[in-house]
Amino acid sequence: MITADTGELARLIDPWLEHMRWRADFATWRARRIHSEAHQQETLAQTTDIVGELAGLHLLDLGCGMGGFAVAAALQGAQVTALDYNPAYCQITATRARKYHLPIPVAQAAGEALPLPAATFDVMCAWDVIEHVQRPDAVLHEAARVLRPGGTLLMTVINRFAFRDPHYHLPLISYLPRWAAEAVIRLVGRSKRGAAFGDRQALGSMHYYTYHGFAQLATQYGFQVRDLDAERVARGGLSHAKPRRRKLLQLLARWRLVEPLYRLNRAVYQGTYRLALQKSK
Repeated sequence: MITADTGELARLIDPWLEHMRWRADFATWRARRIHSEAHQQETLAQTTDIVGELAGLHLLDLGCGMGGFAVAAALQGAQVTALDYNPAYCQITATRARKYHLPIPVAQAAGEALPLPAATFDVMCAWDVIEHVQRPDAVLHEAARVLRPGGTLLMTVINRFAFRDPHYHLPLISYLPRWAAEAVIRLVGRSKRGAAFGDRQALGSMHYYTYHGFAQLATQYGFQVRDLDAERVARGGLSHAKPRRRKLLQLLARWRLVEPLYRLNRAVYQGTYRLALQKSK
């Protein structure tokens, strides 16, 4: 039974959305943030594809944000621990969990120093996190420490040469020097401003990677790296709603060009890599 007032969530969340009012779909986007636990089907499916059913698994959601995935995973039976560096996000996540009477431990913490014992979790998720931390290498070290042997770290990593920047939704700024990209962001009015963003990061302080650059870093901490989109392409999992594009994909598959074109796309266009990092047993 749901008892908490959705209005309380909206009150807590709204200050963190104000900088995105330039979006044409702002009202719909806002509603999805307020009810984000109801919009996690794709992420849950991707997770279960890799680790199996969530029921009974010990899952760490690092950088839990507004708690949508943490709550959705707990509703599937996972034993979730949620951490975020932002105390306001911790409050939002705890409020969302109370809607469903879920006993999710929520705490403020940095990924570089997890306040958790070693070999505790079967799965760790870090969606849209690694670009924001101070030291990605330390986060990977901590992930390897708290995961059990054979555990899995599911994460996203931003492409250093994305055609359209995933944070600012602007094309080609990833190809500019960071100072020039930040000037463009200010010029078009997409900087994060206001009291809520006193600790905001400039683009130049974020960590973006080439695919091979990040894979090389992760292997130093004992992880085997899997590109989940590449695996989907190899399985023939690409499709398209429009008949002409669907036919083109079929032709490319027949000519064995889908995988080489995907690798090219990953290098110079794709915004975000979806990765599974497997800890050795």
